[in-house]
Amino acid sequence: MSGTSIASADSSSSDDEENSAGVGLTIHRDPSQAIPTSSKARAKWHIAALEDELEVMRQERGGKQRKTTFYVSQGRAIRRLVVLYHSLEDLVAENDRRYEFRSAPESTPEQNRLQRGYIELARVLPWLHEKLGELDHEDSEDMLRKLKKGADAARGDDTSTLKELVAAWVNQEFRPSPLIQPHDKYSRGFASDICGRLLCPAEWDWNEDNVKAGIRDRTTEYIVSENSWPLFVYENYQVNSNDLEEGFLKSRLLVLAFKAVFTSPSSAREIDGDGDGADIIENNRRARRRSDQTKVKTFVSHFPVSHLGAPWTETSTTRRFGAISWTFFEDVPGPVTRRKVEKLLEWWTRKIFGTNHREDLTPELVSHMSVNALAEQRKKLEDAAFDSD
Repeated sequence: MSGTSIASADSSSSDDEENSAGVGLTIHRDPSQAIPTSSKARAKWHIAALEDELEVMRQERGGKQRKTTFYVSQGRAIRRLVVLYHSLEDLVAENDRRYEFRSAPESTPEQNRLQRGYIELARVLPWLHEKLGELDHEDSEDMLRKLKKGADAARGDDTSTLKELVAAWVNQEFRPSPLIQPHDKYSRGFASDICGRLLCPAEWDWNEDNVKAGIRDRTTEYIVSENSWPLFVYENYQVNSNDLEEGFLKSRLLVLAFKAVFTSPSSAREIDGDGDGADIIENNRRARRRSDQTKVKTFVSHFPVSHLGAPWTETSTTRRFGAISWTFFEDVPGPVTRRKVEKLLEWWTRKIFGTNHREDLTPELVSHMSVNALAEQRKKLEDAAFDSD
């Protein structure tokens, strides 16, 4: 009995060793040394790994989309507050040039304008300068492209808005026949008698038949270029050839266009007078915007009134015309003309924002107004409670 048990045990032990040996041989025969798993388990692990990769891709895509949205939205202010036409790359390149040649590098007026633009850009977007230093070249270019996309989109929106508005303003003020159609470019510009008069260079008289015919036929005697101020920039659309600065940049159309873009289209209905009777609260709100924004951007009215078939030379783009407009404010020959420019900007500030008489608020008057009065009452309340204790 015991012998049989011992034999059985020996047999069992021998079988285990054989099985163990068999398993060992099986493992070592597989070059990968992989422990067998079920196909279902492998599929689950594969699906889980793919889901993790997909989630990472979603997060990266979401992050890129958020960055794109941020940069595009931030860029919308650039064409209004910084530069009209210059590329952001040119502004950055000019600042880098000055940093590399810090010992007072020689600069042209155009380079000085670029640098002022970069300084203003850094003021409007305070995070930008540091960000440019952190990003590599490729990421910096990508960021600038997205900012430019927002800037150009905002300018396109403004121009699209003005197409409708300028046509309506011209129709209301001049009652042309036929009326100007905002989406018909062939009914405006020099093809239209009233628009032709507004666009006619200040040195010519649109009422003269030879002038009108010469401009429309594009003769060499009547070349319309960026070297002439159009009549629509003058007050009452009249020019004094002996004093070309009289009424310059004071036209009703310019004020309407500026208010429609920089405040709101509805505010353009209120441009008569200097704003003395306007609501003081609204004036204070608007006055927070920088007053030097009122340097007139004449392109805003010029584009909708003209049309693509107008006889402008290749060099006479709106960019060139805008640059020449800026020189009126920047390149002044002396203090007399500087004062005239300052008066013109003061006139624009009153036209756009009204007169709020803040300079008349003396400390004595302010001390009796409700903000200070409330603060004084609260202080007295606390003093009374302290004395009662």
